[in-house]
Amino acid sequence: MHRDDLQSALDRDNSTSARAALVELQAGSDFELFQSQTVSAHELWDIWSHRHQVMLDTGVIPRPGLAEAVDRLHAAGTARISLATITGSQRRFIIFLTEDLTRSIACM
Repeated sequence: MHRDDLQSALDRDNSTSARAALVELQAGSDFELFQSQTVSAHELWDIWSHRHQVMLDTGVIPRPGLAEAVDRLHAAGTARISLATITGSQRRFIIFLTEDLTRSIACM
């Protein structure tokens, strides 16, 4: 995946986290695509919804975009998801991409 492909995928996502990730990417931040395998959105939803609930139950402030990402992963159902990260100057973003890498399903 090239930088401009990830920029295009993020540009289609109007979430606050995706906008912040796009700014970091355009500023030259490092990114990585984990393309060795995809995972179902449902499996990711199961993991991240549990983490989110534990944070809420224990008083830990969830990372920005987590609640919205959990909702979007749930809505994606059994779609296959690829993961990417952007390591920005202030934070690290996790991007959940469609299997064909053309759209961001969620970003946190």
